[in-house]
Amino acid sequence: MNELMILFVLARRELTMYSVQKMIEENFGAFSMPSFGAIKPALTRLEKNKCLTSRKMMSDGGKLSVFYTITNEGLKELKRLILAPLSDNSVQFFSNARVKISCASYLTQQECADLFFQIKSSALKHKTCAENIINNEYNQLSFYQRIILDNTICEFANFITILEGLEKENASRS
Repeated sequence: MNELMILFVLARRELTMYSVQKMIEENFGAFSMPSFGAIKPALTRLEKNKCLTSRKMMSDGGKLSVFYTITNEGLKELKRLILAPLSDNSVQFFSNARVKISCASYLTQQECADLFFQIKSSALKHKTCAENIINNEYNQLSFYQRIILDNTICEFANFITILEGLEKENASRS
């Protein structure tokens, strides 16, 4: 997800690594906040893969600053990352899905429809899994496990409702 968030913020304008981290925090901080230690290697990988370029410039104070710019290859990679299948890991699902939905403005109407369908299908699968666990009469769930599973089912149900709204809004775009 780090590469996706980096490309998203760089698609808007040229930034330094510090500014990339700040823009990611502003755009995605409610559900993902990578550290500088995660951003630097991601920037290096993206530059190596020709998804971005960098240029060095001396500031007025004499400090060397590196500015990153997205390339046409980077814009293609941004779309590819947005549309790439989500992990089956339910722990990562919500944050990754939210990042992808937040980046949907770079997609066509059909690509948005595909993304929302993919995410909704995954959410339904995770919700069904939680329902199956709670409804299995052989599971000896504790009170706390039941509460958490009930909450998980509600979270997925709410998220599916949001996705259905996004699908409806996307379908009405001309």
